[in-house]
Amino acid sequence: MRVLLTSAGLETKALEAYFVKLAGKEMSAVRALFIPTAAVNADAVEVLPKCMHDLLKCGIPDQNIRVYDLHTGMTPEELRQYDVVYLCGGDTRYLLKRINETGFNKTLLSYIRENGMVLGVSAGSLIFANNIPDNLGLLDTKLDVHCAQGEPCGKVAIPLKDNIRLTNTCALVIRSFPDGLEIIGG
Repeated sequence: MRVLLTSAGLETKALEAYFVKLAGKEMSAVRALFIPTAAVNADAVEVLPKCMHDLLKCGIPDQNIRVYDLHTGMTPEELRQYDVVYLCGGDTRYLLKRINETGFNKTLLSYIRENGMVLGVSAGSLIFANNIPDNLGLLDTKLDVHCAQGEPCGKVAIPLKDNIRLTNTCALVIRSFPDGLEIIGG
């Protein structure tokens, strides 16, 4: 499991470096699936170039990034062709509805269990927590994003608190559950 949940993506050099290390291969060879589905309002659409830049600044070539808007599902075999799935922010309910309706939920969770890497940004992170019904269930707690004050860096204590707060400069890393939860950044 290699899941990096953020409020604002790779906002700092430390988060960028962690992402590169987590990928575990030369960034010029990384294939990314970029999912902008949640960006259904003007504010979220405005942030999409910054999200795409997260991948490009790490060294992933433009031609290795596929934009995928979840109009249909995807087979597990097809998803395994990608080294990372980048889930953009926007409308959490809309994103989760599309993921569940297309069956991408099962494919994505299988990909994660098989050590696939996921980077969630805002709504792309919230779909994994108990914020709304029918979530993807990686976190048995609520996740708050864009907080002025977040959790301290380090291992996350089990049992989980009622909510985990993330600032725009930190991330929740899920490597295994429950022992592999950690806050990085600051």
